[in-house]
Amino acid sequence: MKNKPDGLFFNRQFCNEAQNCCDRRGEITCVISPRGLSVERFGMEVKMAKIGMIGAGSWGTALTWLLTNNGHQVTVWSALEAEIEMLRREREQKEKLPGVILSADTAFTTQLSEAVEGMDLLVLAVPSPFTRSTARQLKGLVRDGQIIVNVAKGIEENTLLTLSQVIEEEVPQAEVAVLSGPSHAEEVGKGMQTAIVAGAHRKKTAEYIQNIFMSEVFRVYASPDVLGIELGAALKNVVALAAGIADGLGCGDNTKAALITRGIKEISRLGMKMGGHFESFYGLSGIGDLIVTCASMHSRNRRAGILIGKGYSMDEAMKEVKMVVEGVYSAKAAMALAEKYDVPLPIIEQVNEVLFHGKPAVQAMNDLMVRDKKIEITDDIQWQKPDR
Repeated sequence: MKNKPDGLFFNRQFCNEAQNCCDRRGEITCVISPRGLSVERFGMEVKMAKIGMIGAGSWGTALTWLLTNNGHQVTVWSALEAEIEMLRREREQKEKLPGVILSADTAFTTQLSEAVEGMDLLVLAVPSPFTRSTARQLKGLVRDGQIIVNVAKGIEENTLLTLSQVIEEEVPQAEVAVLSGPSHAEEVGKGMQTAIVAGAHRKKTAEYIQNIFMSEVFRVYASPDVLGIELGAALKNVVALAAGIADGLGCGDNTKAALITRGIKEISRLGMKMGGHFESFYGLSGIGDLIVTCASMHSRNRRAGILIGKGYSMDEAMKEVKMVVEGVYSAKAAMALAEKYDVPLPIIEQVNEVLFHGKPAVQAMNDLMVRDKKIEITDDIQWQKPDR
């Protein structure tokens, strides 16, 4: 096959000029067929999609970079005129994801209808506090059965709904799915290997999303457990605040390991009581996302926690991070769910005490350590020496 693009990824602009092309590994082949432009990827033919990216922050920008490199046409929307002007001029989200350059054929708009109408797929990438208000604006524009993939993480505080449930409530005609997992925008935008999970109520929808997003550096698994995926994604942000607070207090690796291990126990205990599946909490969107969020300085939740551990107030830490710290918004909702389902969440409870009730972080850490003694394995396992 001739006329290969220079880069590793499929190049949509190149394909506009040639009938056949492939990447240099030969894993992706582009053809123009009677059905339209399509890509053969991993042994499957994937039709080129028109995608509306609703949100132009760091994650929306990274996913735009990924999707355009996969050969899709992306239109990015933001309500902020200055943000759209910057993206048009620079092809780069200089404030939130510097160094990631978007392709010349990426479109940018402040008109929501231009990013919605005629699109094969919508990606909702606004911060969790703005999910409902943005979804409400989408209601009159989204056609019946149009797929909306939510990529934000959180639980709505006043309703205790997951974000996909919020979208379904506001845009009932849409088919709502989620995409989640250990995936810092800073690394996805550099083409670093990442694995993530697409959750949907229909297998066909999950597989469609899988095909759209998957590439040589972005592996996508499919799952029917939308609730479990979202609960893991939202609750891990609260535990990441705890991990950051521990770092700010000067605690060590032992402390971090304890918080991650007992944190996933809390997340899975509540999540399974609510109807999520064990495999999700011990998969990419659960323990996988928890590990990366607790360990990486890319994590805004961990960074905010570090500042709080050093003595900053919650408001001061959020201003210093300069991005939405979604764990703060999920913390109260997590405690309300714990009360509703009668599930103890000692780590998340102490995070709430520090964030909202002025409890010193060092005291919260001490209170976690001196709680009543517990048994780690609570299943009915007998205390006996095995026969030999």
